[in-house]
Amino acid sequence: MEDYLEMICRLSRETGFVRLNTLADALNVRPSSASKMAAHLKDCGYLSFEKYGEIYPNEKGLAYGAYLLRRHNVLHQFFCLLNQSEEELEQTEQVEHFINPDTLDHLEILLQHWPVL
Repeated sequence: MEDYLEMICRLSRETGFVRLNTLADALNVRPSSASKMAAHLKDCGYLSFEKYGEIYPNEKGLAYGAYLLRRHNVLHQFFCLLNQSEEELEQTEQVEHFINPDTLDHLEILLQHWPVL
Protein backbone atom coordinates (compact mmCIF):
# COMPACT_ATOMS: atom_id res chain seq x y z
CA MET A 1 0.00 0.00 0.00
CA GLU A 2 2.78 2.44 0.90
CA ASP A 3 4.58 1.91 -2.40
CA TYR A 4 1.41 2.87 -4.26
CA LEU A 5 0.77 6.01 -2.21
CA GLU A 6 4.42 7.05 -2.44
CA MET A 7 4.33 6.70 -6.23
CA ILE A 8 0.96 8.48 -6.52
CA CYS A 9 2.39 11.45 -4.62
CA ARG A 10 5.59 11.40 -6.67
CA LEU A 11 3.72 11.29 -10.00
CA SER A 12 1.04 13.83 -9.07
CA ARG A 13 3.42 16.60 -7.99
CA GLU A 14 3.01 18.69 -11.14
CA THR A 15 -0.61 18.09 -12.14
CA GLY A 16 -2.24 17.20 -8.82
CA PHE A 17 -3.40 13.85 -10.20
CA VAL A 18 -2.09 10.70 -11.82
CA ARG A 19 -3.70 8.47 -14.42
CA LEU A 20 -4.20 4.85 -13.48
CA ASN A 21 -2.18 3.52 -16.44
CA THR A 22 0.71 5.82 -15.56
CA LEU A 23 0.69 4.49 -11.99
CA ALA A 24 0.54 0.87 -13.18
CA ASP A 25 3.46 1.44 -15.56
CA ALA A 26 5.55 3.17 -12.90
CA LEU A 27 5.04 0.30 -10.45
CA ASN A 28 5.34 -2.38 -13.11
CA VAL A 29 1.91 -3.86 -12.26
CA ARG A 30 -1.26 -4.53 -14.22
CA PRO A 31 -3.84 -1.72 -14.38
CA SER A 32 -6.34 -3.99 -12.60
CA SER A 33 -3.92 -4.35 -9.65
CA ALA A 34 -3.37 -0.60 -9.54
CA SER A 35 -7.13 -0.05 -9.67
CA LYS A 36 -7.73 -2.37 -6.72
CA MET A 37 -5.08 -0.65 -4.62
CA ALA A 38 -6.36 2.81 -5.58
CA ALA A 39 -9.83 1.74 -4.45
CA HIS A 40 -8.34 0.51 -1.16
CA LEU A 41 -6.46 3.79 -0.65
CA LYS A 42 -9.70 5.65 -1.36
CA ASP A 43 -11.47 3.54 1.29
CA CYS A 44 -8.67 4.42 3.73
CA GLY A 45 -9.28 8.12 3.08
CA TYR A 46 -6.06 8.93 1.20
CA LEU A 47 -7.40 9.87 -2.23
CA SER A 48 -10.26 10.38 -4.64
CA PHE A 49 -10.58 7.85 -7.41
CA GLU A 50 -13.10 6.63 -9.93
CA LYS A 51 -12.50 3.12 -11.27
CA TYR A 52 -9.96 3.24 -14.12
CA GLY A 53 -9.92 7.05 -13.95
CA GLU A 54 -7.70 9.73 -12.51
CA ILE A 55 -6.31 9.49 -9.00
CA TYR A 56 -6.27 12.61 -6.81
CA PRO A 57 -4.44 12.43 -3.48
CA ASN A 58 -6.24 14.43 -0.81
CA GLU A 59 -4.74 16.32 2.13
CA LYS A 60 -4.36 13.16 4.23
CA GLY A 61 -2.82 11.28 1.30
CA LEU A 62 -0.43 14.12 0.48
CA ALA A 63 0.70 14.37 4.11
CA TYR A 64 1.39 10.65 4.44
CA GLY A 65 2.85 10.56 0.93
CA ALA A 66 5.26 13.37 1.84
CA TYR A 67 6.45 11.29 4.80
CA LEU A 68 6.87 8.23 2.55
CA LEU A 69 8.88 10.24 0.01
CA ARG A 70 11.03 11.73 2.77
CA ARG A 71 11.64 8.27 4.24
CA HIS A 72 12.63 6.91 0.85
CA ASN A 73 14.97 9.82 0.09
CA VAL A 74 16.69 9.77 3.49
CA LEU A 75 17.31 6.03 3.34
CA HIS A 76 18.51 6.16 -0.25
CA GLN A 77 20.92 8.98 0.58
CA PHE A 78 22.19 7.06 3.61
CA PHE A 79 22.84 3.85 1.68
CA CYS A 80 24.48 5.72 -1.19
CA LEU A 81 26.85 7.50 1.19
CA LEU A 82 27.53 4.40 3.26
CA ASN A 83 28.28 2.18 0.27
CA GLN A 84 29.76 4.89 -1.99
CA SER A 85 27.32 3.87 -4.71
CA GLU A 86 24.27 5.36 -6.40
CA GLU A 87 22.85 1.87 -6.97
CA GLU A 88 21.07 1.46 -3.65
CA LEU A 89 17.44 1.56 -4.74
CA GLU A 90 16.75 -2.13 -4.08
CA GLN A 91 18.14 -1.94 -0.55
CA THR A 92 16.17 1.24 0.10
CA GLU A 93 12.95 -0.42 -1.06
CA GLN A 94 13.54 -3.38 1.25
CA VAL A 95 14.36 -1.40 4.38
CA GLU A 96 11.96 1.54 4.14
CA HIS A 97 8.96 -0.48 5.31
CA PHE A 98 10.63 -1.49 8.57
CA ILE A 99 12.16 1.73 9.89
CA ASN A 100 10.29 3.67 12.54
CA PRO A 101 9.79 7.46 12.43
CA ASP A 102 12.16 8.19 15.33
CA THR A 103 14.98 6.26 13.68
CA LEU A 104 14.30 8.09 10.43
CA ASP A 105 14.49 11.46 12.21
CA HIS A 106 17.81 10.53 13.81
CA LEU A 107 19.18 9.21 10.54
CA GLU A 108 18.25 12.48 8.84
CA ILE A 109 20.10 14.43 11.55
CA LEU A 110 23.13 12.17 11.10
CA LEU A 111 23.11 12.79 7.35
CA GLN A 112 23.07 16.55 7.91
CA HIS A 113 26.37 16.21 9.78
CA TRP A 114 27.94 13.50 7.61
CA PRO A 115 31.05 14.83 5.88
CA VAL A 116 30.77 14.44 2.13
CA LEU A 117 33.91 12.87 0.71
